[in-house]
Amino acid sequence: MLDRLESLEGMMHNMDKKKLLNKLDYYRIYIIFAIVFILMSLFAPNFLNVFNIVNILKGMSLNAMVAVGFTVVMICGQLDLSIGSNLTLGAMVVIALQPILGWWPSLAVAMIAGSFVGAVNGFLVAKAKIHSFIVTLGTMTIVQGLIFLLSKGSALSVNDFTLADWLEMPKFGFLPPRVIITVSIVLMFFVLIKFTKFGKGFYLVGGNKETAWLAGLNTDLYLILAFILSGLTAALGGALLAMSISSAVPTLGTSSQMVVIAAVIIGGTSMAGGTGDIFRSMIAVIMLVTLFNGLMCCGAGYEVQIFASGLVLAAVVLGESYALYQQDKVKGQRPNLMAELKKGALQ
Repeated sequence: MLDRLESLEGMMHNMDKKKLLNKLDYYRIYIIFAIVFILMSLFAPNFLNVFNIVNILKGMSLNAMVAVGFTVVMICGQLDLSIGSNLTLGAMVVIALQPILGWWPSLAVAMIAGSFVGAVNGFLVAKAKIHSFIVTLGTMTIVQGLIFLLSKGSALSVNDFTLADWLEMPKFGFLPPRVIITVSIVLMFFVLIKFTKFGKGFYLVGGNKETAWLAGLNTDLYLILAFILSGLTAALGGALLAMSISSAVPTLGTSSQMVVIAAVIIGGTSMAGGTGDIFRSMIAVIMLVTLFNGLMCCGAGYEVQIFASGLVLAAVVLGESYALYQQDKVKGQRPNLMAELKKGALQ
């Protein structure tokens, strides 16, 4: 009997350890961000000042916007490799059409173009049942090819800097409108996806598609909407950046794609689907930009920045694998077993 109680106590200890690991895993991005920020504040020259912090927030604006839709796609258990091309498409469309239509109609066309690419992705994944990796790899290539064809491989620019000056001019103290717009859109979709009945459907579709169907959800529609949102936010992010600098280049989204994918995974969104958080994805983007910025302040090159972000991603993946291993060890065990036994003994 004593051996049995000791075994049960050991089981309870493992469960307490599991709860701690789950909490650390959930809050990991905040912990990593705090560590990176403190280290860079202590060791990176000229890092901790208002001008540099504003640069970090500006730097995160593009990828944070793109991460909104990409996070929703991954919550649904899918992958969108066309975000980089959609980002570039939005930027090139808004600059190309600005002399003809003006800024705001051009922005609307750019958003429609990104949404159309997303709708094509979603339809092929949901209705044609083609794997999202293959579909979005194809659309990524096609869209990028169209961009080079239309722009003839050269950058586009306009001479109207009025809107660019407004988007970059600090408001409300030190935040430029581009940052305020980005954070507002991120928070809006965070609330929509996380706290509404409609938004929670994306989690159910990603967690268990059959259960979602039995619950009365149109799973195909949810998948199509997720890809439309991904195309929309990617194009919007690229368009806002292009509007803030009054120019666009055909390779604008090349580096953003891997940064966004890494940030969303580091932020806690599972590639298996069913879990994720748009707000934590934004914090992960800020963390990576902070890391890049701090290393740049230390004189490190781009290759060192990418290497460092790869190390962070690898550490997170290893930590998540260990957490899953610990979870499998106690699967099926009853966390309140000791309390139940004690209650039974008293009776």
